[in-house]
Amino acid sequence: MNRLDGKVAIVTGAASRGPGVGNGKAMAMLMAREGAKVLLVNRTPERVVALQEEITGEGGEAAAFTGDVSQAEDVAAMVAAAVERWGRLDILVNNVGIGGPGRVEAVEDEQWEKLLSANMTSAMLCSRAAVPAMRASGGGSIINISSIAGALGLMSDVGAAAYAATKAGLHGLTLSIAADYAAEQIRCNCIIVGSVNTPMVSHLGEDARERRRQMVPMRTEGTAWDIGWAAVYLASDEARWVTGVLLPVDGGLVALRDWPR
Repeated sequence: MNRLDGKVAIVTGAASRGPGVGNGKAMAMLMAREGAKVLLVNRTPERVVALQEEITGEGGEAAAFTGDVSQAEDVAAMVAAAVERWGRLDILVNNVGIGGPGRVEAVEDEQWEKLLSANMTSAMLCSRAAVPAMRASGGGSIINISSIAGALGLMSDVGAAAYAATKAGLHGLTLSIAADYAAEQIRCNCIIVGSVNTPMVSHLGEDARERRRQMVPMRTEGTAWDIGWAAVYLASDEARWVTGVLLPVDGGLVALRDWPR
């Protein structure tokens, strides 16, 4: 449909961690299919080059960039690479993130700092670098990728204090960026990802996969393509009047509850 024709996008954490399609890969592939030129960002060069070849094999336009988006120098080079190659920047997807278990009494300082750096600082650094380039392009769309862990208190024996805190922090960062740059037509929204089946969670096994499906009110399994299509919408001119939105893509998990009779 060419919904993103003429736009330049950066997708961080673009390549999947293992076999299958992760959220970053789905977003990057769909944006390329919709006409965007996409800079694919990953720390692992082999995976991101493979994704680039897959996209170009479909007739899309993409380039690979290897870097660590928790490091300001790499982030500056990333934005510069997109602008130098294609002359502008319209879309930034902050998709980098890592998990980590632990109730608050078990969280170690090193783990806390690691998740904070990967899940929040990276989004701040990328957004900080992208805003001037988007301003020069006349506006843009920043899309942060969060989790239901940042929107719900998930009860388990394992806990996820650091992970939940950093994902909830992305919600505040989203709203702040949206407020600060609304008048400049730089939009910022956040996708709250539900219990989708991706390579990131494949190690949990089939029993866990079924439990995750059953916890969804729609009783169906989400995929990375569901996240990808939401990102395409938020990146497109169809969403030109949409900013500051925390959008759950989760089969109703955040909004709906069993009602005792």
